[in-house]
Amino acid sequence: MRPVPARPGRKLGPIAQELSSAHRAWLDPMRETYLHSGLTLSELSVRVRLAKSKTSELLRGIGLYPRWEIIFSLSRELKMPYWPLYRLWRQAALEAHKSREWVDRCTEKTALMTSHAAPPLDHRAFRELVESFYSLYAQVFLDDEQRDIAVSDTFDILWLRWNDALASPDTRRFAWNVLRTTVMARTPHVDSRPALGWAAFDTVALQSVIAAADRVDQIAETLELFTAMSRLPDHQLDVMVLRRLCGIPLEDVCALLGIPPATVRSDERHAVHFLESVICPPETEGKTA
Repeated sequence: MRPVPARPGRKLGPIAQELSSAHRAWLDPMRETYLHSGLTLSELSVRVRLAKSKTSELLRGIGLYPRWEIIFSLSRELKMPYWPLYRLWRQAALEAHKSREWVDRCTEKTALMTSHAAPPLDHRAFRELVESFYSLYAQVFLDDEQRDIAVSDTFDILWLRWNDALASPDTRRFAWNVLRTTVMARTPHVDSRPALGWAAFDTVALQSVIAAADRVDQIAETLELFTAMSRLPDHQLDVMVLRRLCGIPLEDVCALLGIPPATVRSDERHAVHFLESVICPPETEGKTA
């Protein structure tokens, strides 16, 4: 990540805590782009013809949901790609209960400017390589509709932040962190840990998890296993989901996460050991002490 240039004036305040994940999906990249632009709030507000206080509120997610014309003007001054920003803005607007008529009215004047755009060639190539794997991962936590939204949002966010992804130590790891953040923002949590969805029962390698833990042979016990898996550290949970629930080969998991095989094997081994330690073995009928 590029260092944030020093700028005069009051520092931009934090994003509102109650902001939805869909709203943050486009606001976070816009804030980051602004913070690294070298512009002050005063300069930016003059360029987009919006009061400084309103510009500050918009970049903090405070107040009414902003109209697309304003976001479009900001994106032009910050040199952000319009199309992924528009799709993220539109999805957040609908989730904020804005009508489709309201969305359409907001985009009438800029429709031609936000259509027929294509991401960078290397972004498209990357998406072709990983999209099916990303969908398998998201399916474990989300229903079909939410899975598709999360994966689509991931690639739109990556488009907005593609230069940062390329400049990072590992583009694959950068992209995976975007996917994970996006999926987890839409995943129900219990005691601050992600809940595996019902789709996890349909994963092709469920039986291999059962065999590895060597404890589970009924639905109730499978639920116990999923609860235990949710307690794993994030990196171990990801490895177990990819390897044991999605059945993805070791070399592909390494490529997705941007980590070496030894690390994947270690995470998998420690995860299985943890699961075996917390899932009680079934009592053996007639067993004597």
